[in-house]
Amino acid sequence: MTDLQPDLRQRPSDDRQATALPSDLTARELARWSWRQLTSMRTALVLLLLLALAAIPGSVIPQENIDSLAVSQWRDDHPRLAPIWDRLDLFSVYGSVWFAAIYILLMISLVGCIIPRLFVYYRALRAKPPKAPRHLSRLPESTSYTTDEDPDAVLARAARVMKGRRFRVLYVEGESDAVAAERGHLREAGNLVFHLAVIVVLVGVAAGSLFGYKGGVILLNGDDYGFSNNLTQYDDFAPGALFDPDVMEPFSFSITDFDVDWLTEGKRAGMAREFVAKLDYTTEPGGEDKTYDLKVNHPLSIGGTDVFLIGHGYAPVITIRDGEGEVAKSGPVVFLPTNAQTFESFGVVKAPFAKPGQIGLEGAFYPTFAMGRDADGNLTMPASVFGEALDPLISMSLWTGDLGLQDGSASSVYVLDKADATQVTKPNGQPYRMDLRPGETATLPDGLGTVTFDGLQRWNKIQVSRSPGSLVALTGVVVALLGLLGSLFVRPRRMWVRARRQDDGTTLVEVARLDRSSGGDPEDGAAELGEVVAALHEETGVKTDSNRKDES
Repeated sequence: MTDLQPDLRQRPSDDRQATALPSDLTARELARWSWRQLTSMRTALVLLLLLALAAIPGSVIPQENIDSLAVSQWRDDHPRLAPIWDRLDLFSVYGSVWFAAIYILLMISLVGCIIPRLFVYYRALRAKPPKAPRHLSRLPESTSYTTDEDPDAVLARAARVMKGRRFRVLYVEGESDAVAAERGHLREAGNLVFHLAVIVVLVGVAAGSLFGYKGGVILLNGDDYGFSNNLTQYDDFAPGALFDPDVMEPFSFSITDFDVDWLTEGKRAGMAREFVAKLDYTTEPGGEDKTYDLKVNHPLSIGGTDVFLIGHGYAPVITIRDGEGEVAKSGPVVFLPTNAQTFESFGVVKAPFAKPGQIGLEGAFYPTFAMGRDADGNLTMPASVFGEALDPLISMSLWTGDLGLQDGSASSVYVLDKADATQVTKPNGQPYRMDLRPGETATLPDGLGTVTFDGLQRWNKIQVSRSPGSLVALTGVVVALLGLLGSLFVRPRRMWVRARRQDDGTTLVEVARLDRSSGGDPEDGAAELGEVVAALHEETGVKTDSNRKDES
């Protein structure tokens, strides 16, 4: 900073005290200035706030690594906005460059901020308590009394009292007329521990993101369907940058049953209260069969991997016979809920090998079907009035032609490619639509075949995640809480006791206290001061003059 002084002297007199602007600095000075700005506590707090704000889109907007189906639906619903959000990486917030930049800058800022403070704290621990001020009576918290005791005896007793109250004491008998004591260094220690713990949390989260993985799968209920923990079984899979597939535990499971407790009375009627998926699982091939009731927020932990229950829905069992009477498609089809309360769902059924032409069905599933009515009692749109399957019905439109399934390109099972397909219509030109309840069959026009709604199955959305740094992050959170409590409730303060002989032969004892924290309770300070004075008294009838008493 010595090199900056000539520049400052050249400034107008009213600008002498101004801080040098970055444009006035050399490259080296600018680098030092930038480092000081980055490693300041204010910058660390701003970056911490930015990190919290940056995490909001990751919680509100569907993320590719959590629910790719929701992202696909969002893209279809917002074709103009989706490209913009793609450029901003809003569908993958936690893997975006800007989120990583904030994360890394915060780490650097915290480390650069804490390391110098550790040295300062170390020097403060080794430093002796400061000597007593010349005029103790001018301190806000002070008191005095007279006694016939020898000053050295009073000071020796004061040193013992202070040590008994866990103060660090400075007193050399015969060389000083006062005892200096200090206490409360744990406040700064708590502050440092809190910031170090924040770094530990960030390291734990980063380790989980780099070495862990998270995947999702929709699994049909029943012994005929199962899941094995390997990459081919996932519907969506998001590994960390340093993920190693060899760490995946070789467990497998199937969902034998799924129970939902639906509320039928009260203000919350129609909502589901409890979900339980009954799992049969093994931790390794050929291992012992075990059972587990998988509930929301009660994951199954196998090794370092957690299995979560995060969703459920219906899968109508549909059979399509083509125009030649052959079964072109048969089995449960996953329908995705479009209404989280009534479980009205959307689904697509494809029969690419049907003859004389491919068959595609697209429509809705209603667990409890009902026709809506307006205020005048006229029928409006169909809807589901309850999430439980009390009166299930599927309502689907019919498409035929080229469904885009034979060109080898990837396609979603939840989207019907209609680019080269033709919607089948009635003789009056209206779109053909079939409404089926379980057990019913519809005969398709133009000799395309038949469609049968055979029954209903349930499916569950399962999330499997492995976060190696979760325990590290949890430990950091607990330690950060302890450090925060220490920094909030420990009060650093200093106390001095001075004793000197007066002209009349008595000894004047002055006791003062200085609270070094802002916001300290004055009553607590006065109480501590009174306790120290009471411990020093050995004779009755001692006169005491307290500044606090005078002020009151």
